[in-house]
Amino acid sequence: MKWFSINGIMTEAKRIRWPKMKDLAKDSMTVIVFTAILALFFFLCQLVSSGFLSLIGM
Repeated sequence: MKWFSINGIMTEAKRIRWPKMKDLAKDSMTVIVFTAILALFFFLCQLVSSGFLSLIGM
């Protein structure tokens, strides 16, 4: 296959734009904050649902 060659892979590898450290830190912080918010949301959902189940006697 002509399109799959080492030269083609090397050419594509040179086109990759790696993120700068500032962008990487910003994106990582966004993921961490979003994950923490979701964890808090699911914890509160579990707390409310277990409280409701205790209230109805289950």
